[in-house]
Amino acid sequence: MQPGKLVLIIGPSGVGKSVILKDLRKRHPEFVFPRSATTRERRPNEGTDLYRFLSEEAFDALIQNEQVLEWAQVHDGARYGTLKEEILPAIEAGKTVIREVDVQGFQSIRENALFSGTTPRYPLVSIFILPESKEQLIRRITHRAPISSDELAHRVESMDRELDQAKFCTLQILNREGKLEETLREVEAALAAR
Repeated sequence: MQPGKLVLIIGPSGVGKSVILKDLRKRHPEFVFPRSATTRERRPNEGTDLYRFLSEEAFDALIQNEQVLEWAQVHDGARYGTLKEEILPAIEAGKTVIREVDVQGFQSIRENALFSGTTPRYPLVSIFILPESKEQLIRRITHRAPISSDELAHRVESMDRELDQAKFCTLQILNREGKLEETLREVEAALAAR
């Protein structure tokens, strides 16, 4: 049986990670795209295909019982986490599991004993999606919705910290403006090769 692997997709806000993942889902039903656990409220008409909605107490129990690979609290106060049960059985079954994480999640997973050391139990591939420029990201962020200059400054500072993590990834792929198909082909080639 072909060994499975965990593939992390990382990159700053506005770089196109969600679009890349959406297209990979359509093209590759053989890949596994695990749900996130979250304490945020379920939105109207939102299904459970992307998120497992939990109470604060249920989320605490998962952490206490070491059932999450990583978790973080985001700006709206909700917590999000990567569940072991959504990932490890699929890897053991020889599947490619693809997960979008932020840089903190990436650090937690790559330092986890299951994925690190000289002989990790499970293979880990990390792909950092790079923008052509910081200006491109700023345009995308400000085009999505109006934000204050303070919020923009905070996002740019975050962006700098995130871009600094690219060097720790298995590979970096540049997402050029208007060249999504090329980016997708590069990601697919990386998935096939590793």
